[in-house]
Amino acid sequence: MSSNQKYQNLIEEFMHYASQRNANEPEFLEAVREVAETIIPFIEENPKYKGKKLLERMIEPERVISFRVTWVDDKGEIQVNRGYRVQFNSAIGPYKGGLRFHSSVNLSTLKFLGFEQTFKNALTTLPMGGGKGGSDFSTRGKSDAEIMRFSQAFMQELFRHIGPDTDVPAGDIGVGGRELGYLFGMYKKLKNEFTGVLTGKGLAWGGSLIRPEATGYGVVYFAEAALNRMGQSIKGKRVAVSGFGNVSWGVVKKVNDLGGKVVTLSGPDGYIYDPDGVSGEKVDFMLRLRASNQDVVKPYADRYGVEFFPGKKPWEQKVDLAIPCAIQNEFDENDAENVVKNGVIGVVEAANMPLTPEAIEIIQNNKLLYVPGKAANAGGVAVSGLEMTQNSMRLQWTAEEVDRKLKWIMQNIHENCVKYGTEPDGYIDYKKGANIAGFIKVADAMLAQGIV
Repeated sequence: MSSNQKYQNLIEEFMHYASQRNANEPEFLEAVREVAETIIPFIEENPKYKGKKLLERMIEPERVISFRVTWVDDKGEIQVNRGYRVQFNSAIGPYKGGLRFHSSVNLSTLKFLGFEQTFKNALTTLPMGGGKGGSDFSTRGKSDAEIMRFSQAFMQELFRHIGPDTDVPAGDIGVGGRELGYLFGMYKKLKNEFTGVLTGKGLAWGGSLIRPEATGYGVVYFAEAALNRMGQSIKGKRVAVSGFGNVSWGVVKKVNDLGGKVVTLSGPDGYIYDPDGVSGEKVDFMLRLRASNQDVVKPYADRYGVEFFPGKKPWEQKVDLAIPCAIQNEFDENDAENVVKNGVIGVVEAANMPLTPEAIEIIQNNKLLYVPGKAANAGGVAVSGLEMTQNSMRLQWTAEEVDRKLKWIMQNIHENCVKYGTEPDGYIDYKKGANIAGFIKVADAMLAQGIV
C-alpha cells in the first residue's frame, strides 16, 4: 500500500476543510490537493511536523489585498478594473511573485499561483517568500498610452503594500518590460526612492542579464539533469513546445544550445510543426510576433512554409520530450495518452501547472519522466532573486556569471527532488520530491518563528 493510500482518509478530511474555507476556487483547490497528497503522508511519518497545523497555516494567505483600478481610455471613457496582491507566505523572505494582467485573472487563480510560488521559491534556496498579484485588465488591443495609464493607476494603490524588504513583484502573463517600466516609474515617483522593488527591470535601470530567458533556460537545465540521470541528454532530442512567449523563447534557445531541436510552437489558434526546428532567424521572428501583440502562430507557418494545425495542441506529435509553456490545465488526459502512445520520454512543465491531475496520473502510472512546474520553471524567480542581490549590491553581473549561478540552482533543485522523490523501485517522483523539499524549508522557518 502506498503512503498516499494509507493516509487517504486524512487527505480527504483536509481537502474537505480546505474546500469549505475556499469555496468556488477550483484552481486553488487543485493546487492544494496536489501538495496535500504528498505532504500529509510526510507529516504523519515525521513527528517534528505533526500536530502543528503547518499545512493549514500554509494554505491560508498571510494577506489578500483587493482594490479598484480606475483609468481613462483613449476615447476619454472611464474604465474600472480590479487589482489584487496575494501575500502568501513570508517565512523565508519577502513575498516574491509575478503580476499578471489578463482578463482571466481572479482570486482563485492568484491564490493557486501564490501557493505554488511559496514552494517554488523555497526550492531555489534563495531568501524569498511566496506571493502573486495582477488584474483582470488585458493589454490585448490597448494602445501604449492606455497601458501606461492603467499601469500607473494600478501602482498608485499597490505601492502601499510592496517594497524591497516587504514584497518584490515581477512580471508574468501580460506584464513584460514595457509594463514593468511604467509600474516602476510610478513607484519611484510616489516613494521618491530608487530601490529594487520590482524584478524583470530593463538593464538600464537595475535589471539582470538573461532574466527574460531565465525561466526557459532553467527548464532545460532541469530537463538535462533529469535526462543525464537516465543516461541520456538533450542532444539529438526532438522537443514539442507550446506557447511562443518569453518562456518558450528561452526553452527554444537553450535546447538549440544543447544540441536538441524544438519542432512545435502554439497559440490559441492552433500549433505549427516545423520538422527542421525553430532556430536561427525563426527564433527572432518569435520575438517579433510576440511584440506585435498578436497571440496567434499561423503567421509563422505562413512565413516559413510549415504545417499549421488549427484548433489543435502539439502533444499529438511524435517527439522525444514535451515541454508545455503556455498556461494552466492546457495538457489533459487525452494529451497524456498521446505522449504515452508515441513513446515520449516524459513531460517537463514550463508553465504553472499546465497538466491536469488526470494527465499527471497517467504519465506517472506509465513511469514516464514528469517534472512539475514548481521545480522545473523556478529559473525565472531564481534570476529574479539574483537581480534583487545585484540591486542590493549596486552592481551588475555578467551574463555568464548569472547563467552559471542559474545552472547551479537548477541542478541543486534537481538533487533535492531526487533526494525526497526516489521510490523503492528507483522511479523518481519529482512531484513528491519538489513538494517535500519546498515544504521542509518553509515549515522549518515557520516552526522557528513561532505561531505568528
